Amino acid sequence: MSVDHTIPHLPSLLDNDFYKITMQHAVVKLFPRTKARYQFINRGKHAFPAGFGVALRQAVDAMTSLRLTKEEKNFLSVTCPYLDPTYLDFLQGYCYDPDEVTISQKGDQLHVSIEGYWYRTILWEVPLMALISELYYPMSQLQRISDEKVRSVARNKIGKYKELGVVIAEFGTRRRHSLKVHELIVDTLKQYGSGSFAGTSNVYLAHKKQVKPIGTHAHEWFMFHAARYGFKMANTLGLQHWVQVFRGDLGIALSDTYTTEVFMNQFDKMFTKLFDGVRHDSGDPIVFAQNIIHHYERMGVNPQSKTIVFSDALNYEKVARIAAFCKGKIGVSFGIGTNFTNDVGLEPLNMVIKMTETQPEGLEWMPVVKLSDEPGKHTGDEATIQLAKTILNIHN
Repeated sequence: MSVDHTIPHLPSLLDNDFYKITMQHAVVKLFPRTKARYQFINRGKHAFPAGFGVALRQAVDAMTSLRLTKEEKNFLSVTCPYLDPTYLDFLQGYCYDPDEVTISQKGDQLHVSIEGYWYRTILWEVPLMALISELYYPMSQLQRISDEKVRSVARNKIGKYKELGVVIAEFGTRRRHSLKVHELIVDTLKQYGSGSFAGTSNVYLAHKKQVKPIGTHAHEWFMFHAARYGFKMANTLGLQHWVQVFRGDLGIALSDTYTTEVFMNQFDKMFTKLFDGVRHDSGDPIVFAQNIIHHYERMGVNPQSKTIVFSDALNYEKVARIAAFCKGKIGVSFGIGTNFTNDVGLEPLNMVIKMTETQPEGLEWMPVVKLSDEPGKHTGDEATIQLAKTILNIHN
């Protein structure tokens, strides 16, 4: 297989995860004057080849040409009626501003940061990460398995999930090997996953392949609320504002921005009944399921009427163990990312882009942090992490 060094071009403004669209809608509506900063974090300490920063800069600059098409706008209008017509008009006029992104390279280390109005910069994270992988493998002379093998691996996986009787969504845009592999995966899951494959987080591929776009909100939603309103109010106001915008749609709540224990203490009977379920993204999934089931029972809600969406570094063995435990106790579904879209015989990049600071309207810049259910995996400014742990009485 030949190695292609051409600069990649994203195919659509919608080549992004759905939760970025839904959060952007909420930010446009509620926080249009808030600003945000994001930072690329190279968790895997990967070495980037010479010229990588220049190539990424060229790919980012090319994103100015992306526009929402009338056909794409109609797809969102029909498929996602909870997105306001005013927001869809805004999105039709939106274009990326590369000046919001700073890229540099020192030796083999890549530095990427983003700054601007939150309603604009919120869309950068996912396509930037996708472009980094798209460039990394060919520029590092790393060749993947064949298209046929990619399809075979995905077909085998979805076949095993169908045998388990579980519902699977594809969540792999951010760390996919490439757009081509991603499209092969969604094609294969749709073709062979009937009854199990629920849809994809990638809005472009959901439209192109006519499957459901899936997602609600991410950690940054609650991280902003902590900075703006205080750590004790972050979950409550984050959920209230979500309900204010979406009125009961998009009802899976992310639970682990400031540990699930803190979240569940604030997930009162109103939220428990209103939200369709919760998403698990860190910590032991079985312990999480036990705690969520107990919470619903304590609130007088039948756990089998609710759903846990598991999305933390899943593979078949993990899914099978979770499904066996939850069977007959609570509804479950699974969002699988890198294990679908970057299982091509190469090491996936271990990287993230995280919001690091926010400037709410009329206030100064302030750091944002996340306190994971995984001890020692808190992210953000260390002094602010310690402050949050003190305020929230978190000891790990």
